[in-house]
Amino acid sequence: MTGQPDAGPSDRKPTTIEITRGSATDEELAALIAVVSDAYAQESAEAVADEPVASAWTRTQRSLRTPLRRDIPWGRFSG
Repeated sequence: MTGQPDAGPSDRKPTTIEITRGSATDEELAALIAVVSDAYAQESAEAVADEPVASAWTRTQRSLRTPLRRDIPWGRFSG
């Protein structure tokens, strides 16, 4: 069997199945392709990542202020 998985245009790689022993009939190959295709479709349907949930706190919090420069004296004078 040679086919293209459902992937992006740059991720497509041919899928191959090699029979190493015995000889499979056309009906057996068709059954194998049907079972593997169905299992792949079920797995890809269940493999959806959850969207990260942002709380109201994280949406409204401000970023941290920049650290104070300790090399500059207070009031910007040294005298």
